[in-house]
Amino acid sequence: MSFWRNLKAMSASEHIALLFLLLFGLLFLISLGGFLYSLRDPEKRSAAAEGNWLQFKRDLNAVWVGSILFWLAWISGPVGATLLFGVFSFLALREFITLMHTRRADHRSLILSFFVLLPLQYVLVATRHFDLFSVLIPVYGFLAIPVVSAFADDPAQFLERNAKIQWGIMVCVYGLSHGPALLLLEFKGYEGRGPFLLFFMVMAVGVGQIVQEVASRSLRRRPVARRISRSFSWRALWLGQLAAALTGTLLYWITPFKAGQALVMAVIASLAGALGGLVMRALKKDFGVIYWGNSSSITGAIGLLDRIAVLCFAAPVFFHSVRWYFKANL
Repeated sequence: MSFWRNLKAMSASEHIALLFLLLFGLLFLISLGGFLYSLRDPEKRSAAAEGNWLQFKRDLNAVWVGSILFWLAWISGPVGATLLFGVFSFLALREFITLMHTRRADHRSLILSFFVLLPLQYVLVATRHFDLFSVLIPVYGFLAIPVVSAFADDPAQFLERNAKIQWGIMVCVYGLSHGPALLLLEFKGYEGRGPFLLFFMVMAVGVGQIVQEVASRSLRRRPVARRISRSFSWRALWLGQLAAALTGTLLYWITPFKAGQALVMAVIASLAGALGGLVMRALKKDFGVIYWGNSSSITGAIGLLDRIAVLCFAAPVFFHSVRWYFKANL
């Protein structure tokens, strides 16, 4: 127990250095193992093994890119991180809208979404107006988008068109904007350490997703929603949540949580991300694509939204859970 107490008592700079070594050291070892595996003769690997290897490489590259961007956001400070997440929201929303069948009458609603609601949401984040930030898009944006669309005088598929735009801005802008909001959260006795909450959430969600994907490929499974995802099963989901719970417990020393609280918060974030991933797969099925970004499945390319979709669901749930808990217990 003294070991964990000593970790908890470290300064913020010591925590940052230790996390940097743990994260990139682990990624380096995994990459080294992957490199040694790639030296084996590809002809000796089965088709299934080769497919899993290619998927592993794509996932590992995504983790490397995400880790580097996370540290860039960290060292750039709250303003830099907010701008970076704002760019991510813009690109993700563009990917989402690209797959929609928009009409000329939707242009005003899209201008409102991209150039008014998106920047205003991040301005509210940067200025810590969290109460207004929490309702800007789900309340005012939800009402404003169809009003602007109605002035275009085109009733054809009016509900469907506006619902898609509202869904896009809720996921790509509202959900993702809670990432930098975590960086700016401050509580008594935990001032200036908001980035550790973001790191905690990303690690719990990421480990949960990786274990769930591995379990779905390795274990016999009964898909929960076969026509949406053949790999999503209860067994794989619970194994992913178990891994997320363990990760959260091991990382409790960088958070204001106790070990039991960290376990619960990790499961909340990971479960929200996993269920959000299933929802995003359903949307892709509806759009008739395999990957966001309108990329061909032949190339194996995936879009930005494929990489951050789970965080778009996990971030708001985790943010409001943490904020509510601490307000209730201060």
